[in-house]
Amino acid sequence: MNRRDFLSLPAAAMAAQAPRRKPNFLVILADDMGYSDAGCYGGDIDTPNLDGLAARGLRFTHGYSTARCGPSRSGILTGHYAQQTAADVMTPGKVPDWTRFAPHHLKTAGYRAYHSGKWHIRFKPQDAVGFDHSYTLLDQNSFFAPRASQLDGRQIPPIKKEEGFYATTAIGGHAVRFLKEHARDHANDPFYFYLAFTAPHFPLHALQEDIDKYKDRFAEGWDEARAKRYARMRKMGLVNCKLSKMEPGMWPDWNLASGDLNTRAGAGEVSRAVPWKTLTPEQKKFQRTKMAIHAAMIDRMDQEIGRVTSQLKAMNALDDTVIVFVSDNGASAEQMIRGDGHDPAAPPGSAMSHLCLGPGWSSAANTPFRLHKSWVHEGGISSPWIVSWPNGIADKGKLRRTPCHLVDIVPTMMDLAGVDARGALPSQAPPLSGRSLTPAFARDTVLPRDYIYFHHNRNRAIRVGDWKLASIGEKGPWELYDMAKDRSEQTDLAAKEPARVASLATKWQEAEDGFIRAREASQSTGMPRMTGRGA
Repeated sequence: MNRRDFLSLPAAAMAAQAPRRKPNFLVILADDMGYSDAGCYGGDIDTPNLDGLAARGLRFTHGYSTARCGPSRSGILTGHYAQQTAADVMTPGKVPDWTRFAPHHLKTAGYRAYHSGKWHIRFKPQDAVGFDHSYTLLDQNSFFAPRASQLDGRQIPPIKKEEGFYATTAIGGHAVRFLKEHARDHANDPFYFYLAFTAPHFPLHALQEDIDKYKDRFAEGWDEARAKRYARMRKMGLVNCKLSKMEPGMWPDWNLASGDLNTRAGAGEVSRAVPWKTLTPEQKKFQRTKMAIHAAMIDRMDQEIGRVTSQLKAMNALDDTVIVFVSDNGASAEQMIRGDGHDPAAPPGSAMSHLCLGPGWSSAANTPFRLHKSWVHEGGISSPWIVSWPNGIADKGKLRRTPCHLVDIVPTMMDLAGVDARGALPSQAPPLSGRSLTPAFARDTVLPRDYIYFHHNRNRAIRVGDWKLASIGEKGPWELYDMAKDRSEQTDLAAKEPARVASLATKWQEAEDGFIRAREASQSTGMPRMTGRGA
């Protein structure tokens, strides 16, 4: 049976006829990266390594996150929505004792498990989650001098600014080190690697050589950048909707007030997504510099992804590794100052600066969609989603329009590893919320599922087929959109289709209530301790 025939089989048949060698898994997570930032998604940032993964694999055009880092990480690692497991730092309540993470499942099939990067869920990566090695970055307030990080559970002394440290290269470097060790000591075992970059999350910190590369690229401003990205995306077939309108009245309510922002961050700072032509020359210069730093952070992350994939190639593992690249939410409109604060006299992007992207450029990064991180309209939840597997995907360079969510990653890996999703969970646990994406590897097919659910920061949404119901806040009115024609959410159909609104609202509430009941029925303060291979 050739590869194309194999991939046309149902998932169960694929598992029955799969070769003995199980694929490796590399899940790469970006932090606050917009849907259209990467070149292969229509962006104007140089991402040759991501573009190469897309050319050798698939791009999913309707990939979803949870709108924020903690809940997304929980979904990636458990296959459940965060409201079911409370495994992230932003979901109230205790964690059910039936919660299991990806290493729990995959180790039953002989996998070793590794992690490098940001953490941001409630459990330690080795004790409870089961990683054999983990470089854990616990401080997201500085890319140059994080105060809290661990290596295999042991605290690393705080980094000093003059040490030449940069978080993105450290995350990539530890990944390469763990892979080299795996090749040396465990070459016959498959691996699961969770590679979680902090880039391009605020603060906007980047290496000066990377910033210099982009210093003049964004002088045209966010309006023109959005228009050009949109045109490229339409030509690439990524979207078929209108370009959303800028919304200057929408920004996170925890942002610094305009006066404080200008006093503390500089006179060039802009707190709203206003037309670029209304900015002063000083504001334009400052804003295009911020976008240059954002681009530099993504560029460096792409370089580190290239370093990791080069190591996979060197150990003859690249072709047999399923690589999934996603972002934890849309680009951020947040504008805050944390950590060591911000020195307006410091070069933007340097260790003593603390800038945020803000709503103007966030709107460009999330082209063509509405709103930003923390909202569950498309700009907050739409993720670039690349799957590369040279030995398993024959339809290279193609698009997949089937809707998918971060909770689908664990079921997909379990499917390909031959691990029974139901049998791997305790009897009192609900079924995994995600679905295996393996049927979509062979053809552009819709996966059977009841709904895709969203609830973050009191913002609510549910997608059933091509219909999406969304609201801003718990008391905000329900809005209804046809995702087949209007994914940029420009025409609210709620008034025309009240029966559909009522049906979808009932389904959302039933899901919400069910998740809470399942969580509260079996809660504990801890998880089974993982103690080495196969535990």
